[in-house]
Amino acid sequence: MFKNKAIVVGLFSFFMIFSFIPTSEAELWDLLIDFNTQKGVIYSGETVVVTGKVVDHSYKPIIEAKILIRTGSDTTIVVTDPYGVFRGEFEDFQRIPGTYAVNVIASWNGKTGLSSTQFQVKGDISPVSTLQEKLSTDEARKYLSANKTNFKKDPIGQTLFKYYHGLLEELILEQRKVSQPTEEQMYLEQQRVIAKNLRNLAIKEFNPGAGTYGGYQYDDYINSLNPEIRDLVASQLNFTKNTFEEAQKLRDEILVNGGTFDEARQAYLDILSFPREVLEQFNQEYIDKQSEEDSNDNQTSEENSENQ
Repeated sequence: MFKNKAIVVGLFSFFMIFSFIPTSEAELWDLLIDFNTQKGVIYSGETVVVTGKVVDHSYKPIIEAKILIRTGSDTTIVVTDPYGVFRGEFEDFQRIPGTYAVNVIASWNGKTGLSSTQFQVKGDISPVSTLQEKLSTDEARKYLSANKTNFKKDPIGQTLFKYYHGLLEELILEQRKVSQPTEEQMYLEQQRVIAKNLRNLAIKEFNPGAGTYGGYQYDDYINSLNPEIRDLVASQLNFTKNTFEEAQKLRDEILVNGGTFDEARQAYLDILSFPREVLEQFNQEYIDKQSEEDSNDNQTSEENSENQ
């Protein structure tokens, strides 16, 4: 029995070691793949571009060769142009930081070529992100979705089944750690709650009005003002009220006539965003009007006195 276990372990070790030997070094391929840049990969944050050229051993370009490009769990297939050049893209490539391998396989008229390169996604690597990347491969999904009984006669499959399920358990534990708030986060949350309660208490004690332009609260406020400025403040409030009503009316008209919400909102804000000069002009016109009325009243009083 010990002898059988030794044979199984030996076979497993052989397969594991052999899997790390680059295929390009183990076999002389019919076709050669020459990357256009140092690594042949341009990563721009969300898109991965892989470019290169396929030639034979005399460096003659291979036209219409089928190119299979694979990185992680993403695969794309392209064809070489009349110069033997190929270009493959992976859009929306939003991955966690780390090093990604790119395997390129070329086939043409029964001939094959294989090469590989890699590119780096910069950033901080967390235990959670590393485990998520390991579990995002097709092989990982295969063993995670399978039953242990499927590998009764497959010792390598049993080992990989345990390996990926162990990674899944590690990921669950790491996610629980991340979801638990730190002492600093708990302190900030407590301060936020305290600030919110103080704000609500201040609003309750101040007891602000409803913000309307009528009713007993409005009348009480106007009557409590200094008589010298009472009419001016009332005119300012009426001016603001009319401006709001004009803005609301224009907004509703734009929506009724088929305009977009953004257009209606912008028109609404344009009316309300009147500059300070407009309000100053309104105040000056009110003062001039009052002065003129007072002057007319005085003149009328003088005329009445003279007639008497």
